[in-house]
Amino acid sequence: MKRGIYSLLKARFLVDESASQNWRFILFLILLAIIMIANTHRYEQKVFRIAELNNEVKELRSRFVDRRSQLMKLRMESTISQKMETRGIKPSPVPPQKITVTKKESKGFWSSLWQE
Repeated sequence: MKRGIYSLLKARFLVDESASQNWRFILFLILLAIIMIANTHRYEQKVFRIAELNNEVKELRSRFVDRRSQLMKLRMESTISQKMETRGIKPSPVPPQKITVTKKESKGFWSSLWQE
C-alpha cells in the first residue's frame, strides 16, 4: 500500500513500459476537459446574450407603452381643440347630427330585363 502511493507520487506510471497507454488516456482526458470548458464558455455567452435581449425587450415595451399613452393624449378632443384655437379654429357650439342615407331602388335598363 505504501509502495503504491509512493510510486503514484513519483509518477512512475508515466515512465514505465506501459506508459504509452497512460499518456494516451491522459491526453484524452485533457482533450475532454478542453471541450467541456469551451462548451461551458459558449453556454455562458448565450445566457448573457439572452439576458441582454430580455432587458432590451423590456425597455422597448416600456417605450411602446409610453408612446401609446402620448398618442392617446394627443388624440383627445381637448388637446386638438387647444391646438386649433392657436390657429383661430374653434369647436362648433352646435353638436353634429347623424345623417342617414336611404337607397332608392332605381329601375335601369339591365334591372328591368332581369325582372321580366
